Amino acid sequence: MGFLQDPPQLAHPYRDDPLLRAMLRRALPPARLAAIEPDLKALGDYAVMEWQRACRSTRRKPVLTQWDAWGSRVDRIELTEAWQEGPHITTKHAVLASGHEPHEHARLEEFARVYLYHVASEFYSCPLAMTDGAATALKASGNKALIERALPHLLSRDASTFWLSGQWMTENAGGSDVGNTETIARQDASGQWRLYGRKWFSSAVVGEMALGLARPEGAGSGPGALALFYVETMDGERRKPELIIDRLKDKLGTHELPTAEIHLDGLPAWPLGELSNGVRQVAPMLNITRTWNAVGATASMARALSLARDYATRRHAFGKRLIDQPLHAQTLADMQAEFEGAFALTFEVAHLLGRVEHGSAQPHEVALLRLLTPLAKLWTGKMAVKLCSEALECFGGAGYIEDTGLPQLLRDAQVYAIWEGTTNVLSLDSLRALAGENIGALRTSIEGWLADSIDAHARQAIHQALDAAAAYLQAHASDRTGLEVGARGLALTLARCTAAALLARHDTWSAPHGHARTGAALRRFVAHGLSRFSAADATDTALLLGPH
Repeated sequence: MGFLQDPPQLAHPYRDDPLLRAMLRRALPPARLAAIEPDLKALGDYAVMEWQRACRSTRRKPVLTQWDAWGSRVDRIELTEAWQEGPHITTKHAVLASGHEPHEHARLEEFARVYLYHVASEFYSCPLAMTDGAATALKASGNKALIERALPHLLSRDASTFWLSGQWMTENAGGSDVGNTETIARQDASGQWRLYGRKWFSSAVVGEMALGLARPEGAGSGPGALALFYVETMDGERRKPELIIDRLKDKLGTHELPTAEIHLDGLPAWPLGELSNGVRQVAPMLNITRTWNAVGATASMARALSLARDYATRRHAFGKRLIDQPLHAQTLADMQAEFEGAFALTFEVAHLLGRVEHGSAQPHEVALLRLLTPLAKLWTGKMAVKLCSEALECFGGAGYIEDTGLPQLLRDAQVYAIWEGTTNVLSLDSLRALAGENIGALRTSIEGWLADSIDAHARQAIHQALDAAAAYLQAHASDRTGLEVGARGLALTLARCTAAALLARHDTWSAPHGHARTGAALRRFVAHGLSRFSAADATDTALLLGPH
């Protein structure tokens, strides 16, 4: 029993990541990259430190204490170390604030930071996403009083003044169908709006404010009658008594994140705008939070791959290192190619978001962002589960042992396909984004990305898959059922086409620099196939799901 296996070591996620560094060199002016590099290096340092710390300690969940020793309701939540460090790391390195700087690269620079910080943050990045969405929705609302009140806190670079924001939409009857919201907004004798109801899922209950949907008393039914309200949750150091935490969720993953069920018993609230169309007011958040989700999924894949690659150099089996075993090397290379496609699409969405917000995007890119955001979110969410599962296999039995920290990668990955809209919900949203001629915006962009491509086979494969998608849309133009049946296959096909075209663009840029690996990633990704259409139809579905 003298043998001890060396555990995997985490490579520095900035200094040792040629993919991230090359993308930033291609996309950013040299002065911008030089300006943000200190933050990127520091966040990479923090990620390495946090991985080492997590491997030395027992991971724990947050603890809710509802009552103090003398019977007072306190609803106090004890957080993990990473969560306690969250406000300091976020503000010191402008993880969130950088995305709201007045230049077209702001979002790309923000999400490069998020990519490095996300896994190390133990999903503190989740309420950061909500906070980013709230800041965006506040700015879009034009509500001067609330903007002046909250925005300096949400975008603060000082931990002592920084606020987190929740996003209270999900209820027992709702889920994605927020039209079933049961929370009521009622005015008291002084005219102050107050919220009454129960929110089933709050991922930022430790924050200082929230945006929540509620139905003004006397309003009609359906989503159009809902209004979006601003609330503050703290009264000095204590949580407001009208906000009651029922319990913390016992979830499959994201254990460190204190997700709560809450109920509101007259919590003071202020409408963001009109007392209707609250769902429409939520819309500005969606591009933000779905992009955070895609970046988080991509970061989790990067972490899993980094550890699997390192372990393959340390583990010997059957007389060789794993990295020297042909099948194991093939498996890692396949995973890497898929990951690079996801990375390319995710960061194109991040960069595009900044250009659209800044007003420097081309006209067709506004429609492109509307389409690529749900595509990136749904595809990376599904891929994170698959890739993290494959990565655990790369460790054999150690991948199944809880205190290695590896199983958490898979547990946490499952959330990406659920938060901010499930795969089916986002596939249907992609159909709405494709209404009219919006596939033309994608075709225009792909043609531009492929204009100087040096890989003729990849160009042909991308065009064939894109033509098949366009033909599918045309064939089902008057068949809504048929269109919805194939919506998931269509979305995945368009996501893979886009990713392949972006890999081709990066390959063209990299080739003069002697980076042959980018061509290898493109060839392998295309070889895995771009089309994900299914031959099944609605009749088969009815037969399979009918009475047995």
